[in-house]
Amino acid sequence: MKVSEAVLARRSVRAFLPTPVPRSLLEEVLAKAARAPSGGNLQPWRIYVVSGEPLARFKAQAAQAVRQSPMGEAPLEYDIYPKSLKAPYRDYRFKNGEDLYATLGLARENKFARLGWFANNFQFFGAPVGLFCLVDRQMGPPQWSDLGMYLQSLMLLLREAGVDSCPQECWSIIHKTVRSFLAAPEELMLFCGMAIGYENPAAPVSRMRAERAPLQDFCRFID
Repeated sequence: MKVSEAVLARRSVRAFLPTPVPRSLLEEVLAKAARAPSGGNLQPWRIYVVSGEPLARFKAQAAQAVRQSPMGEAPLEYDIYPKSLKAPYRDYRFKNGEDLYATLGLARENKFARLGWFANNFQFFGAPVGLFCLVDRQMGPPQWSDLGMYLQSLMLLLREAGVDSCPQECWSIIHKTVRSFLAAPEELMLFCGMAIGYENPAAPVSRMRAERAPLQDFCRFID
């Protein structure tokens, strides 16, 4: 698979089959992804991978944490979205949400069903592998961009290997539960999670295709 093919084929998959992902494959792509660039070669990513019985145990804890703290475990690690999101970013987010729920047949007024669907995030959408990316608290925005480059590299390598994924910043709202389960040191801050596995093509949500803005909306050539 060419890089361009992997970029176009990568999607945030939200329904997975229980088929296990080989440990050897995971180790290979996780190591290769570390060739991603980072300022000063700091390599700030700290990765935890959970599967098997520990994952089942963790998902039970996560479900309980979400029930107990539906607004998140205070204080939150960070704001996933700006508090006053302006256009066009607000419009992109709104349309993506509406397209998703339309695909699922969940009307806007059916808040209960929509919240029920959102809770699937905290089950990794049924994926057999859950990954968490943490970063030392002393790191700043430049190093957070390095995390993004590592994670994108990882997702493209997974796609090359025929494996699907879904990056999930939502895990940050129950960061205390996650850190406790991982036994991660306090100096590490939870950035995001990622569901990893093989897409369930029969699931209705698998029909979802998120749109992207045309080039002229975000790019200017000065020549």
